[in-house]
Amino acid sequence: MEIELITREDLRQLRVQLLEDIKQHFAGQTSKKTEWLKSAQVRAMLSISPGTLQTLRVNGTLKHTKIGGSFYYLQSDIETLLKSGKTPN
Repeated sequence: MEIELITREDLRQLRVQLLEDIKQHFAGQTSKKTEWLKSAQVRAMLSISPGTLQTLRVNGTLKHTKIGGSFYYLQSDIETLLKSGKTPN
């Protein structure tokens, strides 16, 4: 059995390498950032009333998530709706 000594310099290099690996890992994920929008933001983007937004939720045109009493929408879903050419009115 061979004994290897680990020096402080070895530990410092390991730390630097780990931090670099972590930064690279999370740098790739920032481009995948999911942005959630509140109802007021969605209404402003689409220029629609609260009732029209409710209709879009109810008929399944626009997916949503409800947390507490607030509705949240994925920005990518809003962009898809706009690109589809469907008018929400």
